Amino acid sequence: MAGLSLRRLQDQQVSQRRVLARVDFNVPFKQGRVLDDGRIRSVLPTLKYLLEKNAAVALISHLGRPKGVDDSLRMKPVAERLSQLLGRPVHALPDCIGPSVRQSVERMKPGEVLLLENLRFHPQETKNDPAFAHALAEPFELFVQDAFGSVHRAHASTHAIAQCLPSCAGMLVQAEVESLNRLVDQPLHPFVAVIGGKKAEEKVGGLFGLLDRVDQFLIGGGVGNTFLAGKPVALGTSFYDADWVQEARRFMQEAYQRGAAVILPTDVQLTQALTSQPEAVIAPSHKIPDGWMAVDIGPQTAKEFKARIRTAKTLFWAGPLGAFEYPPFDKGTVEVAKAVADSGAFAVVGGGETAAAYAQAKVRGDNVFISTGGGASLEFVSGMSLPGLEVLRA
Repeated sequence: MAGLSLRRLQDQQVSQRRVLARVDFNVPFKQGRVLDDGRIRSVLPTLKYLLEKNAAVALISHLGRPKGVDDSLRMKPVAERLSQLLGRPVHALPDCIGPSVRQSVERMKPGEVLLLENLRFHPQETKNDPAFAHALAEPFELFVQDAFGSVHRAHASTHAIAQCLPSCAGMLVQAEVESLNRLVDQPLHPFVAVIGGKKAEEKVGGLFGLLDRVDQFLIGGGVGNTFLAGKPVALGTSFYDADWVQEARRFMQEAYQRGAAVILPTDVQLTQALTSQPEAVIAPSHKIPDGWMAVDIGPQTAKEFKARIRTAKTLFWAGPLGAFEYPPFDKGTVEVAKAVADSGAFAVVGGGETAAAYAQAKVRGDNVFISTGGGASLEFVSGMSLPGLEVLRA
């Protein structure tokens, strides 16, 4: 991915054209109301640009993981929130392909916006089915990719569709790639990676690709538990990925051979159950008693992580360091968020739960870029090929 250059929306002719934009509107909502509109706001620059240039715009996105049509995962509440943000009507259609969709699109006038129905109501979407991609593309003249959080997936709306239409990157994807390129192309050292989250299967594979550029790995959360299991230590009832313990152990050995430091929790916060008022105790990470689970890094570990973050010139953070949804087990994550914001280093906070945890810490740093893609950002920095970006190469 080093030096990745993409075809840009700003270089395309869009006036009077029917444009299909892939966005990431996979947002939480309850009782017909969007609870967090951050992902919707993130694509407003692209949408406003298209509308100012007199394009007719249709948007496609997935929402949740439905097994066929699921009325609880329809896009209408998202269309209503987007309409409020844009200050113009956004009509939600009952499907994303088919004659009725084609007719609605063909009737569109410049400046109008449609939101098509949840892509994943069709199983062909996640199978990268060329016929489904063709059906999506058929009424349109240009495809704009602005769903960075989905570009690491080879799906019909991220990969196959680019074979059907002239395609380019929207402004959000451009900003993501520009920022992440700074981590890949001659980053300043020391380069410190903070790795957390619950599932090691989503992180460990990508860590090997970081060994060429990262100097220190600070690892906590469920991923940290998996690494501790590879030491090995007894973990009580703590969550860890047993299938990834051997890979975690192999990564620590390879990091040692490369001269990269892997820093694991030396103390942890424990509880017996995650409840609204949990019992919390602190213990050394190698002395977790039976019946207890590690759900946050402890104060000594937080102190060590913060000290190393202060020395960094480049930072990448992927995954919260504990069960931050259950205070007081957000302490480690909040302290690390403050350290990242105060560090002065160029930092990328990798999307999803990490961005939510960073926002919960109520910190701001001009040095920090908040990515909208957790898995996508890690794979990008690890040097993996991202299917949805490869098809947009300039």
